[in-house]
Amino acid sequence: MNNEYLVVKSNYFIMNSNYDLSLEEQKIILTLSSMVNPEDDDFKSYKFKIKDFMELLGIKDQTKYIEIPKITKELMKKVFEIEEGNTLIQTAWLSGAKYEKGSGEVTLTFSSYLKPYMLKLNQLYTQYKLSNVLLMKSKYSPKIYEILKSNEFKKQKFIEIEVDRLRKMFKAEDIYPLYADFKRHVIQKTQKELKKYTDIAFDFEEIKTGRKVTSIKFIIKANEPTYNKPVGVLPRYESKNTSETENPLESKLEPLRAIMDKSITNLEIKKIYDAGKGNLEKIIKIYYYAKDKEVDNLVGYMIKLLKDGYNEPKKNVPKSKKDFTERDYDYDDLERKLLGWDK
Repeated sequence: MNNEYLVVKSNYFIMNSNYDLSLEEQKIILTLSSMVNPEDDDFKSYKFKIKDFMELLGIKDQTKYIEIPKITKELMKKVFEIEEGNTLIQTAWLSGAKYEKGSGEVTLTFSSYLKPYMLKLNQLYTQYKLSNVLLMKSKYSPKIYEILKSNEFKKQKFIEIEVDRLRKMFKAEDIYPLYADFKRHVIQKTQKELKKYTDIAFDFEEIKTGRKVTSIKFIIKANEPTYNKPVGVLPRYESKNTSETENPLESKLEPLRAIMDKSITNLEIKKIYDAGKGNLEKIIKIYYYAKDKEVDNLVGYMIKLLKDGYNEPKKNVPKSKKDFTERDYDYDDLERKLLGWDK
């Protein structure tokens, strides 16, 4: 589990889903989201160490392992809504949770209803580092962060949302019926947390109809967090809003992350990249060649081939005798798609 993994969601889902989750439940869902590969055709079952969950949720007492099954059980009961045109979708976040006694691990699976909003995304979507939301203290902060992050790309750098709509998105119609309370406990508290922990901040203006505040105009700004978060290893996917010139190595590693097994860590991918001296075509060919060999240490075998030299099978060898199947890639196009530059 890594707080530098990326959460990827469709903008439509962010702006049209209404739910009420505790802060602990949101952290579980967001961490699970960060493990999803958006290029997959279907959700997989994602395994966690329970001790990592306890650390994530701030539970220090090791005797409280029982708290995690309680949280996931409650989470599975919480049905939320997604408005899709004339269709109202009601679904739970998880389709199942499995605990193996004595293993110290839990396996979670997303509901299949969420596939259109997290997999094979062809329209506008938002990516952000998990670390931006894990330190938040208010349960409203992650949702407002996602709303603003999904609108950050707009030229005007602001979004105006009706107060009633915001209340509905948080399921807070009955919690804060008075605007003054909603402003103090939701808007202003979130404003402080985003400024402290995340890569964006906001100012806001109140839009009135008569004397009543009916809408809020959020002005979105880039931000350097005042809280120094721990530095993790490189993320699997870079933010779509980050240019290659800001972190050139990151963008060069993206094609490798997209094709390699998830069991290969980011550090190992970087070692493979260094051993291949940045020759992506050569690295990818060796990856499929080595994978077909079914060696015990795939990464070590690849690094050895890259360092010691590698001779491709002769062109006149029959296809049935080849050690591997060659694949053709448009690397520039693949990189643009991975980073969201062709949107």
